[in-house]
Amino acid sequence: MSKYGKITAGLLLVWFVAVFSASAGHLFKNQSAQFGLGVAVSALVPMVVFSLWFTVSEGFRNFALSLNPRTLTSVQVWRILGFTFLLLEARNVLPAVFALPAGYGDMFIGVTAGFAAWKLAEPAHRGSFLFWQALGILDLISAVSLGTTARLLDPHGPSMVAMTVLPLSLIPTFLVPLFLMLHVICIAQARNWKTASEERQSAGALERQAI
Repeated sequence: MSKYGKITAGLLLVWFVAVFSASAGHLFKNQSAQFGLGVAVSALVPMVVFSLWFTVSEGFRNFALSLNPRTLTSVQVWRILGFTFLLLEARNVLPAVFALPAGYGDMFIGVTAGFAAWKLAEPAHRGSFLFWQALGILDLISAVSLGTTARLLDPHGPSMVAMTVLPLSLIPTFLVPLFLMLHVICIAQARNWKTASEERQSAGALERQAI
């Protein structure tokens, strides 16, 4: 494992332990029909750190871009567990305004992640791969947005307290930002891919220069 691989693995472990410990101590618990400030901070800080590190550090950026996009995309299969939101909504534990869009959106991404990983993660399907990654990001952003505005959208519905205590608190504080980071890396990788026609054009240009 490279230096950046070890650092990344260590930071992921520290991040997980930190949010798990905070959840166990009920630091994220919020009785209102929305995510609390603690959840927001725990989700945003890792994203800011990742964005700055990816932008400033060429070494980390090269490491991230060297990762296998099929493996990174396959991780999104876990989002099929979004059906849990639907079960909790049926039990009146989560508000429908959040649970239904988030649940069905996650299930769609989880179900199609395998196809995207093994059929779209290549230069020939760059456009479709980018589109799928964008859908995954849109699902995450919409879920977070609905979670933070649930009280306004459905003032008489169930609260979001279940999402601020274990085990569900790990979703907004760890899994959502992690999945978002993986989407961003895959998009950055795909933007550097060349299609077959572009490769032929590049090869032709090199041949003409050689002549």
